[in-house]
Amino acid sequence: MRDFNKAFAFVMKNEGGYSNDASDAGGETKFGISKRSYPDIDIAHLTEEQATEIYERDFWAPYASFPDRIATKVFDLAVNMGHRQAVLILQRVLRCCGALNVKDDGILGPVTRSAVQVAHQDLLMVALRSEAAGVYRLLAAKNPSQQKFLNGWLKRSYL
Repeated sequence: MRDFNKAFAFVMKNEGGYSNDASDAGGETKFGISKRSYPDIDIAHLTEEQATEIYERDFWAPYASFPDRIATKVFDLAVNMGHRQAVLILQRVLRCCGALNVKDDGILGPVTRSAVQVAHQDLLMVALRSEAAGVYRLLAAKNPSQQKFLNGWLKRSYL
């Protein structure tokens, strides 16, 4: 794919319109763009065009060189969990898939990037989905206020 528009459409299936749920750690959110991450943006009046620009610049760019499905999945994880957590998940599953030189540091460096390129893509996708689901379950277990989001997160993790 390496096509931002397709990846963006995939992410938008998981992200809703405007929300200001007190239980949501991101706070006020629209199109998945949170006030917590973008305090200077008027979230309530954010347009889809503005959200598209933010996603392409801040979320898609780090993963654009990855193989199609992997780029889209890690992009989606970064949107929902943040870059560091998305990269930590990626690094853990790369090691599980045989890239033993990859470290859990949350940094998308040359070793992690190289491992993504040579990994078995089907195996990597299955492992990414499973690991993401585990992270979501752990988050809900640690913080009961987040349990109401768990079913949606699990559905998202397996897409």
